[in-house]
Amino acid sequence: MASAVAALFFLKYWHQTRDRFFMMFSLAFAIDSAGRFALALIGAAEDFEPYAYLTRLLTFGLIIAAVSNKNGSQKID
Repeated sequence: MASAVAALFFLKYWHQTRDRFFMMFSLAFAIDSAGRFALALIGAAEDFEPYAYLTRLLTFGLIIAAVSNKNGSQKID
């Protein structure tokens, strides 16, 4: 549930600023929330558990991409 709240929080800031950074963070937390929700519905079966980490990999990949995109787009004087 915390991931869903974080996704809505960043979505609010994306709506205000239209900054891609906030949109990517919102998407990352929404994917994390959906993955955790699916894992809770299915249960923690041992043969499915490694696939649950794919959503986390995608989530952290989006966060890394958002931060590096934000830092790379800044102009140095």
